[in-house]
Amino acid sequence: MEIHQLRYFSAVARHGTFTRAAEVEHVAQPSLSQQILKLEAELGARLFDRLPRSAKLTVFGAAFLPKAERILRELGDAKIEMQEMAGEEKGDVALGMIPTIAAYLLPDLIRGFSKEHPRVGLRVVEDITPALLERLHLGTIDVAIVALPVSRSGAKLDCHELFAERLVAALPEQHPRAGQRTIRLADLNRESFLLLKEGHCFRDTVIAACRTARVRPNVVFESGQFATILAMVAAGMGVSAVPEMAVQPVRGCRFVPIEGRQSLRRIGLLRMSHHYQTCAQRAFLGHVIGRYRRSRRAGGEAGTTGQATQNK
Repeated sequence: MEIHQLRYFSAVARHGTFTRAAEVEHVAQPSLSQQILKLEAELGARLFDRLPRSAKLTVFGAAFLPKAERILRELGDAKIEMQEMAGEEKGDVALGMIPTIAAYLLPDLIRGFSKEHPRVGLRVVEDITPALLERLHLGTIDVAIVALPVSRSGAKLDCHELFAERLVAALPEQHPRAGQRTIRLADLNRESFLLLKEGHCFRDTVIAACRTARVRPNVVFESGQFATILAMVAAGMGVSAVPEMAVQPVRGCRFVPIEGRQSLRRIGLLRMSHHYQTCAQRAFLGHVIGRYRRSRRAGGEAGTTGQATQNK
């Protein structure tokens, strides 16, 4: 069994096709396919069902994948550990973020970190929380920034809360409460709601806040993008809620902070506690955690982002 065979197997499992895996691994597809066949022969089991346009893991492949990923991760960790013994701060950090955070935090985060650590590269994966937790477990990402709390399901996670932010009501500009300084969720009890689709944790945050406020949102529209939801709010189709970081001028919309402790979203950074932590990863964690500690000391209400949200 060769290391490159494990790498090729993992790539096919990750990308779902032999063609894409060969492109990523910079090898001819016939060569990659031949190496997978050799691996299957050695293991005595077929790892993939070959379909016309895809490759699906068999039950044997699904059982073998976490073991192959663990071997590759441990080899990578060993290589990095040797480099660090030579005093090198370089390498990559694989960062996962949920979509409702990535667009707003990433630009400043990358800019600030890259300025302080120019020899460390950042690779970013944007996905929903369950997918990021799975990637953390497999070691295909090093850290994840998500909304808290998360279901740990026995996983040994280190969790660092970074900040909390308010939920903000998005109202059509003609709405009778659009001019208020704050609003209660109970004030929107009979309204039509526009929310993110199932699978987005921010939807769960809004639903939980409504449940605490004894509000049953009448969901009439769902989307995977805040931009689409806000366009529908501006058209008068209903009301919505967005995180404070997503508030920016939208013609026809008004934004009003929602009252109450239940109307806060907590943001945290996660990593697997038993995975080897490289010098590059330690630098990234130190940068992010330090950044938000300084922000909390410098700004606004304790425990929030400290940003003032006004009608825009």
